[in-house]
Amino acid sequence: MSISAEEELYDYATRPARVPDPQGDPNIDLPEETRLNLYRRLQELRQVEKRAYDLFMQNLVKGTSHLSLGMEAVSAGFGEAMRDDDYVFATYRGHAHTLSKGASMEAVLAELLGRANGLMGGKGGSMHLSDAERGMMGSYAIIGAHLTLANGTAWSAQMRGSGQVTICFFGDGTTNIGAFHEALNFAAIWDLPVVFVCENNLYMEYTPIDFITAVSHPAADRASAYGLEPIVVDGNDVDAVYAIAKQAIDKARDGGGPSLVEAITYRSGGHSRADPGKYRPAEEVEAWKNYDPIIVYHQRLLARGFSEAALTEINNTIADQVDRATEGAKNGAQPPLESIFTELWADGGSEWRN
Repeated sequence: MSISAEEELYDYATRPARVPDPQGDPNIDLPEETRLNLYRRLQELRQVEKRAYDLFMQNLVKGTSHLSLGMEAVSAGFGEAMRDDDYVFATYRGHAHTLSKGASMEAVLAELLGRANGLMGGKGGSMHLSDAERGMMGSYAIIGAHLTLANGTAWSAQMRGSGQVTICFFGDGTTNIGAFHEALNFAAIWDLPVVFVCENNLYMEYTPIDFITAVSHPAADRASAYGLEPIVVDGNDVDAVYAIAKQAIDKARDGGGPSLVEAITYRSGGHSRADPGKYRPAEEVEAWKNYDPIIVYHQRLLARGFSEAALTEINNTIADQVDRATEGAKNGAQPPLESIFTELWADGGSEWRN
């Protein structure tokens, strides 16, 4: 489902927020295999994030972590729509996007634990996940810094004629800083093959986005300033996300230029593991809890004739994978002390700078 910015999906002035119709858009007709793939992705992202939370509570995760529990439909839908060689940029809340791009569960969890078998050998941690071999070009802790970098990979693909598309995820708070506007302007001028995806979870850290933003839809309402279509999608409906993702990615791949998508979603927890999220009204939290993307999609698949046994088998298979990945991560070696001096400069070391 996509609607124009002129139509109201939510009333930002009141709480609790209204949630969309869980029945979804009946006009979205997807093959059974695609729907099962989407369900698998949702389950993988949810179960890995839950395990990351458990490991954090066991004091095994080094540093803090920012989970996307409740927001999985956005990365799952785009992950299913993109090509293997497409590029992805994400924020510090990037576990789901990294997994959606094909990164190993074990390597992701090991990186959170600071182990040598992590994606970056334990040196990056939760907020800096990268897997360049799979096109995951990094998670960025500096708000908005990656939007301009995303234009770089899009420009490279355009110049090489490779047909690759860049998908750049960011939060609602990013829309109020300069890099957002600079990146959109440049992408529009150069007709770059890039899709900017605002994951609007209604809160920029601890502050409701509508409290400090002059427009109702912080991303979509600004699209027209750069000649782009204002697109708002239900970010908890994985079918709707997939449909709009495919449309925007296909457009970019065919030379149609950039798109800006605002996906309305909700994080079930706080901003980070250090945040209990008590500033959110209980009624609002409960309303979104009942509109959990996995609960909604599970019920939708059953209504469409998929069996409970088939869905349970998917859940159990992924649970086994997560268990094995967790053991592999825990059994990973501690990085050697000398590794701190490597991969600092282009030649892999630091001595030449001294």
